[in-house]
Amino acid sequence: MEETLRDSPIGQLLRLLSKNKLLQYPEERADFELPEAYMHNIDSEKQDSSIDNSRSHPTLTADGHILVDWYGPEDPANPRNWSNGRQNFVCVIICLYTFVVYCGSAIYVTSQQGIQEQFEVSTENSSLPLALYVLAYGMGPLIWAPLSEIPIVGRNPVYAVTFTLFLLISIPTSIAGNFGGLLVLRFLQGFLGSPCLANGAATLGDMFNFFRLPYGIALWTMAAYCGPALGPLLSGFAVMAKSWRWSLWEIVWMSSPVLTVMLLCLPETSMPTILLHRARRLRRLTGDERLLSQSEITQKTIKPVSFFANSMIKPIEITIKDPAIFFVNIYTSLVYAIYYSFFEAFPIVYTTYYGFNIGKLGIAFTCVIVGALIALAIYAIYLRWIVTPEIEKNGMRPQEYRLIPALFACFGPPGGLFLFAWTATPSIHWIAPTIGIAIYAGSVFIILQCIFMYVPMSYPQYAASLFAGNDFCRSAMACGSIMFARPLFLNLGIGKGVSLLGGLSCLGIGGIWVLYYTGARLRAKSKFAA
Repeated sequence: MEETLRDSPIGQLLRLLSKNKLLQYPEERADFELPEAYMHNIDSEKQDSSIDNSRSHPTLTADGHILVDWYGPEDPANPRNWSNGRQNFVCVIICLYTFVVYCGSAIYVTSQQGIQEQFEVSTENSSLPLALYVLAYGMGPLIWAPLSEIPIVGRNPVYAVTFTLFLLISIPTSIAGNFGGLLVLRFLQGFLGSPCLANGAATLGDMFNFFRLPYGIALWTMAAYCGPALGPLLSGFAVMAKSWRWSLWEIVWMSSPVLTVMLLCLPETSMPTILLHRARRLRRLTGDERLLSQSEITQKTIKPVSFFANSMIKPIEITIKDPAIFFVNIYTSLVYAIYYSFFEAFPIVYTTYYGFNIGKLGIAFTCVIVGALIALAIYAIYLRWIVTPEIEKNGMRPQEYRLIPALFACFGPPGGLFLFAWTATPSIHWIAPTIGIAIYAGSVFIILQCIFMYVPMSYPQYAASLFAGNDFCRSAMACGSIMFARPLFLNLGIGKGVSLLGGLSCLGIGGIWVLYYTGARLRAKSKFAA
């Protein structure tokens, strides 16, 4: 328990205020024994300027620095060595955090009618608070992702500070007195809640090994899926009974307990950050300034301005120059935009055609969760009974092996959309179009899992930047989708409008198959691929 509190944001604050007298690390205790390897000179034949996570002894660099590493392969400070219970608990916190932020987007949908009446704005303009929130949480990772990769900062300070501000700014958002103020506050909400979008996967990657990581990523994606789908249900009946502000207050109520658990229990998972702080403690203990972590040595040659500039420019450069990443960003942006167009299509279909009230409309959105849960079960079975035994028997396969489920799932999005488009009429029971959306949601879930594993395996050195760039592309497209979807459906009708989107998603079928068969050749020609 003490270790959990010590490594949390609150624990680190208590250590700072007590000048490290409270919640001490082993190196700060009187009974600590310095590992023998650090007490002797290191043979010059062992000089090496690199370090990896498997070494258990310090290495002397060509510059005379002693590299601080893990004390051994079972070092409990290494997130990969944490117990399954602790790793799973951290995963749950990240998933809840992600759920709250994503839920904060769509939970607003049921308030649009009330906002139109109070602020006297059009239906299209009442969608702006949702669109700006989505745009902002796509822009945020371009800053928060590279910031969390700086070892002296790490992941926890970014999480703790931004989510605290997210909660605080949610209060004035709930009592905004004019429409302009509501727009600004919703944008800031999305921006401050965005670190979990890019850094969440990085946190899971810090802890889980190669076999467990796909399960963690799948659960994290599930949390992201559930957020927008459950938002209208959580707020629908409350808005009917109270007022449109109730949905925004629910964001405050959801984020408060999650923030409390995060501040008290979420440990730092970035390995470079953990080793940097260990090196500082060892320098204080021994007085030997040669003791440095690899990140401290590396950052001497990196300027912060160039680091941030490269982190923001690199995703754009790779997207333009690498056909595989270009397709991935375009396709995921399309399916994400279609997903958010549902928040404009559903009110037309279920309230106008089928007579649902605002509360029942929220229930209709749960078909997304049903589809995703079925897909999650299928994907987990695939990992457990096909992928893992294959790797254990024959070793690692090419990255394209991860795309096999997507080869079948890519037919689901257009099929589900066409089913929704041409069964969403008053003469056909509402369950028919709802099944279409469930098919769409489940197939997209599997496609995203395949892509989210393929990209970091193919471009490991640029994974963080690529995920941040992908977040921005998806969110920018979704923002536009929220604004153009209603005019599209009103002018073309649900049948033709959704069929247009289904036709566009057909392009992804060819793209996925081409990527599977030509991915290896494309990577061989790419200067960015590993």
